[in-house]
Amino acid sequence: MSGFSLTDLERIVAARAAASPDESWTAKLFAAGQPRAAKKLGEEAVETVIAAISNDRSELTKESADLLYHLLVVLKIADIPLTEVMAELERRTVQTGLQEKASRPKA
Repeated sequence: MSGFSLTDLERIVAARAAASPDESWTAKLFAAGQPRAAKKLGEEAVETVIAAISNDRSELTKESADLLYHLLVVLKIADIPLTEVMAELERRTVQTGLQEKASRPKA
């Protein structure tokens, strides 16, 4: 099992964002701004869905890696640390999704 984590990837994204856009895809995305990075994230999400529907394990693995990478780029541009996302996930796991939905005020 790999010891590589999303926190490791977050650090790499931050370091590469500071590089020259001529040397780094991450820096290129940063230079292009949030609209371009978000568009790329959306493209990767679609490709991940297609791989999942196709039951292609290898492609789903690769596209999921692309999706996570591009999500971390979008979060970095927005100055949202991964710890905030993880805290939100932790908050949400105190109850099941069905319990949470049932507790919402009725419209």
